[in-house]
Amino acid sequence: MTSILILNGPNLNLLGTRQPEVYGAETLAMIEERCRQHGDKVGVAVSCLQSNHEGVLLDQIHAAKGVHDGIILNAGAYTHSSVALMDAIYSVEIPTVEVHLSNIHARESFRQTSYISKAVIGQICGFGSFGYLMAIDALTHRISGPAPQ
Repeated sequence: MTSILILNGPNLNLLGTRQPEVYGAETLAMIEERCRQHGDKVGVAVSCLQSNHEGVLLDQIHAAKGVHDGIILNAGAYTHSSVALMDAIYSVEIPTVEVHLSNIHARESFRQTSYISKAVIGQICGFGSFGYLMAIDALTHRISGPAPQ
């Protein structure tokens, strides 16, 4: 069975109470459950982890090699600052999709730069928690389908 790891970075544990006008009212636990249910529906095992610590996210990306077929990463603020996460994605050679609840390109200028976008197969932003489901579908298609031309 295809296996996808969903990693969420700093402050995403506060979803539901942190700026709901920007990030929505759903909690991270609610989003993770929706992702697991969607994975069950499309025949994909979904594992989830959130950490406020960059090193934990790096370790999880490294550990995913040979275990997971794809990664969905919402790196939170590390998106705009972490060369280490970018390097880790390049290093493990696992198809990875970058997800953001808000449209980072329509926000403050510092949020419009994503270091990790250089290493991922695609970015989904601005669709709220539905972006995670879109990412599951995109990864499933990439993993099971022919390689892009």
